[in-house]
Amino acid sequence: MKQMLVQVDGDRIQTAVLQDGKLIDFHLETSHSASLVGNIYRGKVVNVLPGMEAAFIDIGLAKNAFLYINDLLHPNLDKQPGHKPSIADTVRPGEELMVQVVKDPIRGKGARVTTHFNLAGRWLAYMPSADYVAVSKKIDDDAERERLKEIGESLRTGEEGIVMRTAASGAEQEALSGDAKRLRKLWLAILAANETAAAPALLHAEDGLLQRGVRDYFTMDLDEIWADRSDKLEEIAAMLGTIAPSRRERLRLYRTRGGLLQHYGVWQQLEEAFARRIPLDSGGYLIWEETEALTVIDVNTGGYTGTASLEDTVFRTNTEAATLILRLLRIRDTGGIVIVDFIDMERESNRQSIFQSMVQEARKDAAKCTVVGWTRLGLMELTRKKARSSSVRELIGAPRRPL
Repeated sequence: MKQMLVQVDGDRIQTAVLQDGKLIDFHLETSHSASLVGNIYRGKVVNVLPGMEAAFIDIGLAKNAFLYINDLLHPNLDKQPGHKPSIADTVRPGEELMVQVVKDPIRGKGARVTTHFNLAGRWLAYMPSADYVAVSKKIDDDAERERLKEIGESLRTGEEGIVMRTAASGAEQEALSGDAKRLRKLWLAILAANETAAAPALLHAEDGLLQRGVRDYFTMDLDEIWADRSDKLEEIAAMLGTIAPSRRERLRLYRTRGGLLQHYGVWQQLEEAFARRIPLDSGGYLIWEETEALTVIDVNTGGYTGTASLEDTVFRTNTEAATLILRLLRIRDTGGIVIVDFIDMERESNRQSIFQSMVQEARKDAAKCTVVGWTRLGLMELTRKKARSSSVRELIGAPRRPL
């Protein structure tokens, strides 16, 4: 049973995704902390720093956004110049240009922006000038990948680019075509707004948390969506009317006292997920340490002694830890470099099994998560891209109260 829960408290909206009662994803957004990722602005170049190959852009926020030279070049690598130009030869102070936020302002840093525009739909992403078709790497079936690539080529015109999202697997051509047409129409409206806007100006605001949640999570294997307010349920029903009308019977209104997320044990699971010491079902535990530079996770057997050999005990503990770590990376929305110190294993086959297990789990992550592999010191190295700021950590650190 896979469920999505939506709870609203004043200006705060929370979404949780559960698999058989176990929390696998959680997001929180407030009116003052809404993510800017995906927003498109007409901005003005304030400063150009050749030494950093970056420019600072005023898009109307408290801190100027920054734009790297790579995000100014053609989005298709095959169409970029052989010799990368200097940022100073590409943009100048006072110049106005359209940019899209790809990373929220975090820890005093301004937002990161790009000119590689990307509009996300239910089944595909539309890139107005990328000039290529790609298919999500999470779609394994070669025949399906080829089918989607052929459909993508038939849908795009001129230098448009299309990326078939994971949700596109099995989708009918008519649905994919409708998605492409809607996004193309949206892009033309953004271009029209840009013609008359004076920088800095917001040209397009990305969908909010509720809309993104329905768009990204309401797949064929999502059995139920629960909401604790009828107006939000009606909002979800309206969205499903355009992307999956037959799925509206899976909507549920929560009427019981005590809070929807509390009823499903989400608060307790969040507290456990954000703890420094995190227990494993087997009796082992993780120690989770985060620094500015990287996240370090230590795996320990604890009180688990197993029933067979030491190698078997260690392997079972590491296997359980590998699955849990990837789930916690999603819940905590950990970004950057991650180092895992698993318990030492003698057999190379066991080490390879842990690596493959983590690769499979990483593919469930909506964010880009790469399992690099074992280092020379026997540590597991991962990287994960964090794009959105989050208020979840602040909430967990606050005095306990119902969500």
